[in-house]
Amino acid sequence: MVSPRHPVDVLLLLRRDDQVLLALRDGTGYADGQWNLPSGKLEFGEDAVAGIIREAYEEIGITLAPAHLRLATTIHHRSSAEHARIGLAFAATFDPGAHGEPLNAEPHKCAKIAWFPAGRLPPDTYPYSAACVRAMLDTTPFVLSGWDD
Repeated sequence: MVSPRHPVDVLLLLRRDDQVLLALRDGTGYADGQWNLPSGKLEFGEDAVAGIIREAYEEIGITLAPAHLRLATTIHHRSSAEHARIGLAFAATFDPGAHGEPLNAEPHKCAKIAWFPAGRLPPDTYPYSAACVRAMLDTTPFVLSGWDD
């Protein structure tokens, strides 16, 4: 039997009041045209907290510190029968004085960023991201996503 190899993703649930920040993917070949949480894969040798801090800066130009973050949920997501991944979704309450204003720092991968009510995400939100937001709202520590078929 072959042991699975799951990439580890870090996802940011940046909250402002009842809203969450999403990015519209574009030009990547993966989930283009869908809204996604700021996120990415851990790099070799990188811990999860360092990874989400790096991804937040690279994708939306904000500066986070470990004290700004809390682990909101863990997601085991399957996008196809051959591909699954583990996601660690960190929540942070947006503080413009501490974080700076979010911006589209990767226009070659992202068409735009926008705030949406966490309880009413756009219909074209990528299922992985939507599962993270639902788990955060429900305070569910662990979620399976995409495994129901």
